[in-house]
Amino acid sequence: MPAASHEPLALDPENPDILYGSTSSLWDARHPIEWGIKRIAALGLQGIEPYAKQIEDHRANPLALKKKFDESGVTLIDVSNGAKGQSTNFIDPEETPKTIADHVAFARDFLQPFGCDLWKCNMGARPPGGTTDDQLKRVADTLNEIGRQTIEVGIRLAPHPHIWGPVEREHEVRAMLDLTDPDYVWLTPDTGHLVLGGMDAVQIMSDYLPRIAEVHLKDTYAKYRGNKATPAREQHAEASVYHNMGGGGVDFPAVMKLLRDRHYKGWVVFDMDGPRKGDDGFDAIGGNIDLAIDDYLAHNVNYLRVILGVRLQPLD
Repeated sequence: MPAASHEPLALDPENPDILYGSTSSLWDARHPIEWGIKRIAALGLQGIEPYAKQIEDHRANPLALKKKFDESGVTLIDVSNGAKGQSTNFIDPEETPKTIADHVAFARDFLQPFGCDLWKCNMGARPPGGTTDDQLKRVADTLNEIGRQTIEVGIRLAPHPHIWGPVEREHEVRAMLDLTDPDYVWLTPDTGHLVLGGMDAVQIMSDYLPRIAEVHLKDTYAKYRGNKATPAREQHAEASVYHNMGGGGVDFPAVMKLLRDRHYKGWVVFDMDGPRKGDDGFDAIGGNIDLAIDDYLAHNVNYLRVILGVRLQPLD
């Protein structure tokens, strides 16, 4: 069972061991972590996975921040890697010793005091031309060494396949998991990134369910299902390839059926980018970004409640 600073009420009607939260992606550039704690508590969600810059001012004193979480009844799930000064190069043998040392130190010095038992990590930039077999092996070796050391302080390393990263297509996801030790390395699948990488999200999650430490809920558009090539960054810059839940790319009822039927124990968090001009729904509310952030949060909470049956209070 994931570590928590309080006893959360069961929100899932079929599997009480599923906990629900959000990353800070929606508000990260606009509001501090204190705003996020209060907003997530008000929405009835149980935890937050902040981006690293959200906690930068608190790195020297994690217990003071933990007190704020505890007082609001919200759990800090973990913190996405990429903190200031932290190397995220998992491939270059000249850089990976620093990557390993930086990650182990952050897990020990910041995550452990919170009682975190998992750590979702991105794996840096995708090599030009794609990731070779040798590069995948180096990624796996780096993950194995970080995970070997973080599990000693009770933290499961859970890499996050991400489009435009070294692990974005199905053969790369499967190779990463085949090349890593299940005692040291887990997985954070993101439903949107799996679909954008050409995968069947439910199949991948089913095949590797025992290794899943956390699940990210993100949607995309139906046109990206089964794609043979990942959408380019330039496409995303022009118009987001991500979507709030209900965009048509991900079969969320099937995802939740899998997690419920096989009694997954852990966090399920929605991970949506902040609103921007041209996004569905943003222009319709006048382009006010703070209103849009709240609208996006409410939309996804209501999707969990109405479509997926999670026990959350109705929101306007």
